Amino acid sequence: MKTLIQPVAAQPGPVADPGAGWPLLRLGFRPFYLGAAVFACLAIPMWVLLFLGRTDRAPVLPPFLWHAHEMLFGFAAAVIVGFLMTAGKAWTGLPTPRGGALAALVLLWLLARIAPWVAPYPVFAALDLMLLPVAAIVLVRLLLRADNRRNLPLAGLLGALALANLVFHLSVLAYLPLPPVQALYAALALIVLIETVMAGRVIPAFTMNALAGLRIKVDPRREKATALASVAALAWWVFAPAHAAGAALLALAAALQVSRLVAWKPWRTRGRPILWILHLSYAWIPVGFGLLALNQFGWIGASAGIHALAVGATGGLIIGMVTRTARGHTGRPLLTTPLEVAAYMLVMCAALLRVLVPLVAPQVLVGSVILAAVAWALAFALYLAQYTPWLLRARLDGKDG
Repeated sequence: MKTLIQPVAAQPGPVADPGAGWPLLRLGFRPFYLGAAVFACLAIPMWVLLFLGRTDRAPVLPPFLWHAHEMLFGFAAAVIVGFLMTAGKAWTGLPTPRGGALAALVLLWLLARIAPWVAPYPVFAALDLMLLPVAAIVLVRLLLRADNRRNLPLAGLLGALALANLVFHLSVLAYLPLPPVQALYAALALIVLIETVMAGRVIPAFTMNALAGLRIKVDPRREKATALASVAALAWWVFAPAHAAGAALLALAAALQVSRLVAWKPWRTRGRPILWILHLSYAWIPVGFGLLALNQFGWIGASAGIHALAVGATGGLIIGMVTRTARGHTGRPLLTTPLEVAAYMLVMCAALLRVLVPLVAPQVLVGSVILAAVAWALAFALYLAQYTPWLLRARLDGKDG
C-alpha cells in the first residue's frame, strides 16, 4: 500500500506497538477527519437557519462572520491539521502526536467550535487561537529533526493561517482598524495556496500510480509561474482595491492553473472516481480566479468566486482526500463504493448550486442556498456512515496508524 506521500529524507524513528492505544488516537487523520465531517453536517444547516432567521440561537459574533470563520478555521483547518499530522509521519519517518497529545489537540479544536455558542467572545478567541500555532510548531520541529526542508513552506503557510486568525479576532474585538472579513479573505487565500502546493504533489502522483503506463511531466517553470501568479493574484484580491490590474493578475493565475491541470491529463481519470474528484475539484480553483477577475470590474459579486474556491475547490478536495487517505491509512484498497461516489457528486452539486445558480438566476438565491446546504450535509453524512467504523478501528493489515 502506498503511503500518503512518498517519504522525503526519511529518518528512522521509534516504532509504536500497532496494538497500543485506542485506534482513534493513533494518527492525526482519524479524529480530525471524523470531527470535521461531523462539523460539516451540523454547521451548514445551522448557518441556513441563521440566514433564514429561523432560530433564536445565535453565536457570539455576527452570523455571517461565524459562518465564514468556522468553515475556514473550524472545518478546513481540522482537515489540514489532520492531513499534516499524518503526512508528516510519512515524510520524515518520525512519530507525530498520538494518544493523549493528539487528544489534547482535538479537544482544543472541539472547545473552540462550542465556545461561540456558550462563552464570551474573548474566551472563544483564546481557545480558537491555540490549535494552528501548536500544529505549526509540531510540524516544524518534525521537519527540522528529519532535515526535511522541502516541506517547510507548508509549515510556514500553516503559521500564516494562524496569523490571519489572530488578525480576524483582533479586528472583531476592535483592536485593529481592519474589517474582519479581510482576514477571512486572507485565510481563504492561504488555504487555496496550501491546496495548490499539495495538489501539485499528490494529484499527478496518485494519477500515475493508478493508471498503468501513464506519464505526467511536471514542468518546473510552469509550476513556479503558477505559484507566483497565484500568490500575486490572491494578494491583490485580499489587500488591494478592485482594479483592472487585479483582474489581469487573477486571469493570468486562472490561465496558468488551467495549463497545470491539463498537464495532469484529467480526462484519463474517467471511470476512477477516487481520481476524478481530485481533478474536478482542482478545476474550481481557476474557475474561482476567473470569477474574482470579473468581480474586479464590478460585473458580478465576490460571492461567486469565493464560493467557487471554498465549496468547489476546498470542499471537493477535502471530500476527495479524506476518502482516499483514510482508505490508505486504514489498510483498505483505493477503490470507491457507490456511497463515496454519491458524496463526491453531492459536493460538486453543492458548488454548482451555490456558485452558478445565483449567477444565472439570482431570484432563486434562497432556494439555491438551501439546496446547496442539503447536498453538502448529505455528502458528509454519507462519509460518516461509511468511514466512522473504519476510523474507530485498527488498520485491517495490522500496521500502526
